[in-house]
Formats: sequence, C-alpha cells, structure tokens
Amino acid sequence: MATPWRAHDDGINFHTRKWVRPEDLNANGSLFGGSLLKWIDEEAAIYAIVQLGNYRVVTKLISEINFEASALQGDLIEMGLTATEFGRTSLTMRAVVRNMITRKRILTIEKIVFVNLGDDGRPAPHGYDSITYDRDRMPREHAATDTIRLPGV
Repeated sequence: MATPWRAHDDGINFHTRKWVRPEDLNANGSLFGGSLLKWIDEEAAIYAIVQLGNYRVVTKLISEINFEASALQGDLIEMGLTATEFGRTSLTMRAVVRNMITRKRILTIEKIVFVNLGDDGRPAPHGYDSITYDRDRMPREHAATDTIRLPGV
C-alpha cells in the first residue's frame, strides 16, 4: 500500500500538474508509465534550464523508478522536483509524483542527473552550487538562434 503524501515529507520545491487523459492510459485503464516518465523528463529539463541558466542541458541518468500507486483517467497528478547536488557540469535532482485526488504517492525517483553543455555540445562547467527560486538564471537568448532576446532581460 502506498504511503499517503504529507507536505513536509518530500522537500520538493518545483511543482507542475497534469490531468490524466484518455491518451495517457495503458491497456489496464490506468496511467501509462511511459507517459509519466516523459512528463518527468520534460519537467526535469525545464528545472535544469532554470537552475543552470542554459538551454543546452541533457538527461544523463535516471535512477531506479519506484512505482507505488497509479492514477486513472480524470485524476490530477502533481510532479515535484528538487535539486540535491550541483556538480561541476551537472545537476542532480529528486522527483516525487503524487495523485492529487487520492493523495497517494505514485512514484519516487531518487536521482535524475542533467549535464550542462557548451556551444560545442560537450559538458561545460555551469558555476552554480545552490538552488535559485527566482528567474535570475533564465537564459537570455533563444538556444536555436542565439538572437532572440527574451522579455524582461
């Protein structure tokens, strides 16, 4: 039986929510793990971009995934991430996903590692060692063109 979530348990500081829709279901009528992992990887990439100030980040590693419960069509789920370690060229984070309807934890991933890349596509030092809660590290130019100035910067 999955342990119910309590706000003080997970230490997560970045949240996003998804609505489980018919296209997200497996043959058993519950949330397909592949859809959930895609969402987590995308949210982790966004979190890494904000924390490292660079659009050029890639997934290096996702550790063991512990599925504890599921979700059904119409359920709302909440995904949370927090940085646990800043390496010279990497960022390690932890993920927790919970069902907002049942309040059960769906899964935990103790270690997701993203690597910061330079213009040459190789690992590059990012220079950070702590979490930011502001948008102060948001990249100032669009990665594809290096010419578009983002609003407010």
